[in-house]
Amino acid sequence: MFNDGLRVRQEAYEAGLPYVTDADLSARLTACKAAPERAWLADVSAVILQQSLADLNRAYRNFFASATGKRKGPKVAPPRFRSRKDRRQAIRFTANARFAVTAVGKLRLPKVGDVPVRWSRRLPSVPSSVTVILDAAGRYFASFVVETDSGPLPTAEPVVGIDLGLTHFAVLSDGRKIASPQFLRRAEKKLRRAQQALSRKQRGSRNRDKARVKVARAHARAADARRDFHHQLSAALIRDSQAVAVEDLAVKGLARTRLAKSVQDAGWRAFVRMLEYKARLHGREFHRIGRFVPTSQTCSACGVKDGPKPLHVRAWQCQRCGAWLDRDVNAAVNVAKAAGLAVSACGAQVRPGATPAQRNEAGTLPKSRQEVA
Repeated sequence: MFNDGLRVRQEAYEAGLPYVTDADLSARLTACKAAPERAWLADVSAVILQQSLADLNRAYRNFFASATGKRKGPKVAPPRFRSRKDRRQAIRFTANARFAVTAVGKLRLPKVGDVPVRWSRRLPSVPSSVTVILDAAGRYFASFVVETDSGPLPTAEPVVGIDLGLTHFAVLSDGRKIASPQFLRRAEKKLRRAQQALSRKQRGSRNRDKARVKVARAHARAADARRDFHHQLSAALIRDSQAVAVEDLAVKGLARTRLAKSVQDAGWRAFVRMLEYKARLHGREFHRIGRFVPTSQTCSACGVKDGPKPLHVRAWQCQRCGAWLDRDVNAAVNVAKAAGLAVSACGAQVRPGATPAQRNEAGTLPKSRQEVA
């Protein structure tokens, strides 16, 4: 249905006809289901088909907003046709589909039946939608959109600046250093063997498809471990600190250098995004400073800027005040100071403010914007 709607709009545009509206596409859906050659469309819930058209409409709105400058960030390309061979697929049931969680803990989906589920947590409220996702590794996930009220955490004293790196994943302004787990590097040996086995299989064969799934599962294990590490560390920092500050790193530029694999393995952008939304969810302060602030060139004790230093210089003595400075800890302290946070032995009080979390999961928007996907 996504491809049909996209084809209709492309043909109308090429013929110079008016833009096909959402209502017209919805009416075409009813006509498609009545056609004998499309009788199989009746085998699935009509809500899924309508949600496919809703995804197409959202893609067009994002494209138009980006083309007119209303949407910030990189330019959004126009929608493209989807392939049934895509490694990641998803369907979404809204409340109109009348899905349900049974008393025995199964997920009842329209025209699918009762699906056994291994629950990662209990649902805090009645879900407004559920998205069933099939990933490249052949695993199925059910993601619910629910309303919840997390509320702000109790006031904490410390404020912390964070310097992200490769040798140490994060160095904090209080002197703590978190080692980099390097999940992809640790999985390289198993990945190499799986990819070599995949390259020896004949294209189009079942054995090649089985080998592809093995490669995807190896990547999925590394990605899941990295995501769990990010969640645990970001939750601990938000819970124990009243304010956090990080540097806005040029990840896209660093990913084009010889350090590309290590940069992608670290996953800085995903970690910073978690810090940001968790700070808003729990009433903490989050600050992002510019990437051109000379945090590694400025003495955190007296504030003198003594110029850039080679990467192999990990500690030096300030020529003005004589203080010995650790490169990473000094940068973390300067990150906090550049954000306007007072870093001291006892911490600094920062005014809390409760704000709802941002929604980053596909689904219907509940009545309250204070939600967790």
